[in-house]
Amino acid sequence: MRSAIENRVSRRKFEKEPITDQEKEKIIFLTNQLNEASGLTMAFMEDGSGAFQKLRKSYGLFTNVRSLILMKGKKEEKDLKEKVGYYGEDLVLAITDLGLGTCWVGGTFDKDELTIDSGEELACVVVVGKVAVPSLTEKMVRSATHRKVKSIAERIISDQPLPQWVQNGMKAVLLAPSAKNTQKAIFKYENNILSAQIADDYSMDLIDLGIAKKHFEIGAGGKFEFGNGRIFHLS
Repeated sequence: MRSAIENRVSRRKFEKEPITDQEKEKIIFLTNQLNEASGLTMAFMEDGSGAFQKLRKSYGLFTNVRSLILMKGKKEEKDLKEKVGYYGEDLVLAITDLGLGTCWVGGTFDKDELTIDSGEELACVVVVGKVAVPSLTEKMVRSATHRKVKSIAERIISDQPLPQWVQNGMKAVLLAPSAKNTQKAIFKYENNILSAQIADDYSMDLIDLGIAKKHFEIGAGGKFEFGNGRIFHLS
């Protein structure tokens, strides 16, 4: 999984060729596994291109979007958005291992083109596809939207030198995607207790918190409690 963290890049330009039936089956299998573990209702959609056809000039400049994963769950699900980020990033990294490209998408798609049950909430989508060679436009978008990665010191508050396991976790956090690359999730290591929190003043913030927690766990080992400001338990 570590290699997937390092290899994953948000992609907005895809090949016209759809993913194979074998790749589709693997994604559906992985999605079902994670739904069972999480209580979410994430769903693979083979052709969700209609949600992007009216938005070609929007932020992100997506090209040849076809397959999507609907990142959703029951409205009453506790910590829904955080779980979408946490378990969704597990899925994104697994798809990266399949050699496919992905991108988390929060608002630049037409939700009216995507059907979900009335008792569910669609938090966002993940686009999936065969990766095209990056165009000049995509490189420019990536350069404009991916500002300098913040340092570990900018992402964690500590009252003591960081032990190696915390450093390992934070190195993985620095590779985590976040909405508009804001990198807002903040970690604290005080009194030998590590926690993570986010401002939660933007629709994608709690999703980003879940993603960051997942990356920390992969780097450090151990398990986070769900909830904004909750603590981490080292294995």
